[in-house]
Amino acid sequence: MEKSKKALPLVLASALAATPFVAVPQAYAVEKLDVSADNDGAGKESDYDIKFTLEEDLSSGDTITVEFDDDFDVDSKISKKDISGIDVKKVEVDDNEVTITVDEDFDEGDKISFTIKSGITNPDDKGTYDVKVETENESSDTDEVEIKKSSSSSSSKSKNDYSVTLSSKAAGDKVSLKLGKISLKGSDELETNSTITVTFPEKGMLPSSIDEDDVSVNGTKAKSVSVSGSSVDIKIPSGADSDDYITLEFDKDAGIENPSSGDKYVIKVKYDGTTYESDTFEITKNGSSSNASDSFTVNLSDPGVGARTSYTFDADFGSKELKEDGELVLEFPSSDMVPGILTASDFLINGKAARKATAVGNRVALVAPTGFKATSKVKVEVTYGAWISNPKTAGSYTLKATVSGRTLESKSFSIGGSSVTPTPTNPTPTNPTTPVPTPNTGVNNSTATIALTQNALGKQTGVNVAIKGMGVGLQKQRDFIEIVFPVGYKVPAYIAPANISVNGVGANFVAVRGQNVLIYPSQDIPAATNANIVINPAANIVNPAVKNTYSISVFTSEERGLLFSRIVGVGMPSPAQTKPVTTTPQQPSTTIPTNSAAFKVNAANFTLHGKAYPLSVAPYIDGNTTMVPAQFFKEALALTTQWNNSSVAVISGTKVVKFTVGSKTAKVGKTDVQLPTPVVLKNGMPMIPIRTVTDNLGYKVGWDAKTSSVYVYK
Repeated sequence: MEKSKKALPLVLASALAATPFVAVPQAYAVEKLDVSADNDGAGKESDYDIKFTLEEDLSSGDTITVEFDDDFDVDSKISKKDISGIDVKKVEVDDNEVTITVDEDFDEGDKISFTIKSGITNPDDKGTYDVKVETENESSDTDEVEIKKSSSSSSSKSKNDYSVTLSSKAAGDKVSLKLGKISLKGSDELETNSTITVTFPEKGMLPSSIDEDDVSVNGTKAKSVSVSGSSVDIKIPSGADSDDYITLEFDKDAGIENPSSGDKYVIKVKYDGTTYESDTFEITKNGSSSNASDSFTVNLSDPGVGARTSYTFDADFGSKELKEDGELVLEFPSSDMVPGILTASDFLINGKAARKATAVGNRVALVAPTGFKATSKVKVEVTYGAWISNPKTAGSYTLKATVSGRTLESKSFSIGGSSVTPTPTNPTPTNPTTPVPTPNTGVNNSTATIALTQNALGKQTGVNVAIKGMGVGLQKQRDFIEIVFPVGYKVPAYIAPANISVNGVGANFVAVRGQNVLIYPSQDIPAATNANIVINPAANIVNPAVKNTYSISVFTSEERGLLFSRIVGVGMPSPAQTKPVTTTPQQPSTTIPTNSAAFKVNAANFTLHGKAYPLSVAPYIDGNTTMVPAQFFKEALALTTQWNNSSVAVISGTKVVKFTVGSKTAKVGKTDVQLPTPVVLKNGMPMIPIRTVTDNLGYKVGWDAKTSSVYVYK
C-alpha cells in the first residue's frame, strides 16, 4: 500500500509532463495592502479604507474582492453607492465577501484606494482580525485590523470636528481649501514624518498629483504629498512637530475641484488611528462659478443652417490634464453633423494635428499627438476640411468637451437660416425642401449596372456605377454615395477626388472607411434622376487575388438600406458581369455551407444553424483587417479557446495559435507570425485578426451578398 501511494504522484507527474500547456500563468499578488477602520470599536459599524498597489493591470469589468473575517457582519445590501474613491460598475456580496466590478482601467504599479462607506459591522469581541483583498488577475494579500472594546475605542467618529473653508462653492470650480482647526484627541501630538490622510468625498475632486509647495500643515509647507484615489497622504514637516492640532491649507494651484454635482459633503482627516469628520459643506450646482473656463466660447466660420464649417474654442479643464496619447472627446449636437470618416490632420490640439480621430454617432474622440505637452488648457480647431456641418434646424446649440472624465459645456451658439437645402441655380428640378431619409420607393434600379474596366486577378481596376434613380435627392458637398467592396478587394486608405467623377464632374470629397468608399458629389442630384459614378484605375482599387464572383453594393447617406448590389466576375474571361442582372442578385444558397457561422461587421452577434447568438464585442474592420472577439472562435466554431486580459490561445487538435494583447506577433506552434494589426482589448475581450486563425487552422472565409455577412466554415 505504501508503495502504491508513492507511485501515484509519479503517474500524475508523467501525465502532466506530457500535456501540452497553452500558457502557464505567472502568479501575482496585490502589494502594500493597508486596511483601516474608521471606527475600531467592537460591534460598531465602520467605514473601511482599502489601499494597495497593483502588480498586474486591472481593466474595466475586472473585479476586486474584499473578504472580511467571519466574525464581521457584512450587509448583503452594499451597493456601488457605498463605494467611494474608484468608479464602480456593480457590487456583489456573498457571505463576508464584497466583490467590486470596476468601471475604469488601472495599470500595473497604480495605487488603488477606495472606501466601503457602510454595511460593515465590527466583531463583537476585541482582538485582531484578518481582511483579505485580491483582484481578478492577482492572488490575495492579508492585512490585520485591531478591534478594541467599544467603550475605549480611540478612533470613534466625532461629527462636526472642524470647519471647511472653500474659495468657491460652485460645482466643478477649482478651489483653494482650508481644513481646521482640528483639535487632536487625548494626548496626541504631531510627529515629523508621520502621515495625515485626507479623504475627499469624490475621486474626481483630485488631480493625479499635488506639489508639496501647494499644501501646508499648521502654516508650514508639507514635507511630501501623494494622491491615491480619493485620498491625499501628507507627510508632517518639522515646523508642525509637537503641535496638538491640525490646520491644513491647499492652494488653488493644488488643482482640487469641487464635486460636479450640487449636494452636501464631508471631508475626513485621519491621524494616528483617529478619524476626524468635518462639518457638512454644500456645493451649489447652479451657483456663480469663479472658473469662467467651465463655459467656453465656440467660434464658427459659417453659422448657417446645414453649412459646412470650422469649429474653434479654448477650454480649461482645471485639474484634469490632456497628456500625450490622452483622449479628448467632442460631443456635437447631433450625429448627422459628423461625416462617416474622419482625418486626424483636420483636428488640431494646441496647434498640432491629432494622432487619431474616430467618430461614433455625435461623438468625436481625438488622441493627443506624440510629444504633446501635458496641459489643462486646450485649444481645439476643427478645420473646414473635417467636413463637420451645422445642425439642419435653426436654433441655439452647445458643444461638450471631455478630458479625463471632466466634461465642460460651451456657451450657446446660434445657427441661423430657414432651410438645409440651398436654392439651386437651375429652378427645375428641385430637391425636396425637407429631405427626410426614406426607403427607396418609386425608383426602379433593376437595370442599374456595376462594371469593372479590368477583371484580371490582383490588378488595378476602374469601376463604373450606373444608378438609374435616387429615392431621395442628394445635396452637394453634404450627402454622399457609398460603394461597398467585398472582402478580397484592396481599397487604399486615401483616394484623390480627381480620380472619381459623378455625372462627369469631379467629386468634391472622397472618404475611405475600410472597404467602403464615400463619394460626396460637387453638384445636387435630385430625386428620381440617374447618377453615373466613374472610379478611375488611378484610384488604386485592386481586384481580389482569387478567381470568383463578388458582390459590390451601393448605398446613399439619405436612404435606409441597400440601393442595389451587383455581382462582378474577377479572373473570368467573359464580360457577362457587365450586363444588368436582377434587382436582388443572390449567390446560390448551396455555395454557403450549412455548418458555417456568420457575422456582420459592427453587429454584436453571430448566426449558427439559423439561430443568432450574442457576442460581448462586435466585430469591426481596422484598416483592411477584420477583427473578431476571441469568444467567436469558442462559441461559433467550437474551438478550444482560452483568454484573459493579456493573452489568447486558440486550439484545434494539435495546432495552437497564441496571441498577446498589444502585440503584432502571434505564434503558430513554435513559429512567429506577423499580424496586420495588434491584438487589442475591448471591454475585457481580446479582438483577433480573423484570418490569422482561419488560415492556420484550416478554415475558410466567404462573403454572403444576400445578408451582407462574413461566413466561416471548414
